[in-house]
Amino acid sequence: MPTLLIVHHTPSPNCQALLEAVVSGATTPEIEGVRVVRRAALSATASDVLEADGYLLGTPANLGYMSGALKHFFDQIYYPCLDETRGRPFGYYVHGGNDVTGAVRAVEAVTTGLAWRRAADAVTVTGEPGKDDTQACWELGATLAAGLMPDVPDR
Repeated sequence: MPTLLIVHHTPSPNCQALLEAVVSGATTPEIEGVRVVRRAALSATASDVLEADGYLLGTPANLGYMSGALKHFFDQIYYPCLDETRGRPFGYYVHGGNDVTGAVRAVEAVTTGLAWRRAADAVTVTGEPGKDDTQACWELGATLAAGLMPDVPDR
């Protein structure tokens, strides 16, 4: 069964709202045959990454960069996963108080180095998430999970 790995750093209620929307989208009943695994960035391992078929990343923007927790995740998995995960689909969301530019640039740089394939546009949110923001995160989760659904032969 294909697996979507959600790796997140969720230190605030705003980040929690975005994570919940992503998980809700990824686990909607219309998506069948995809296992969704959630891991906090500080506990996700290279084994988790190698066992997954796609990735959804979530981070706050901290001091103009991705969170230290997500950076730690990338530091731990980069070389062990570099060759075996090339071309795998990913997506991500970033929440910031007023600017997410540096965090977006950092996530893009690392995932480009890993040669992961962006399967959906990033969701970037500043300030308190509104309905449109949580809807965008729901769609992000659904898009990544649906992209991993096994092909169903015509009946």
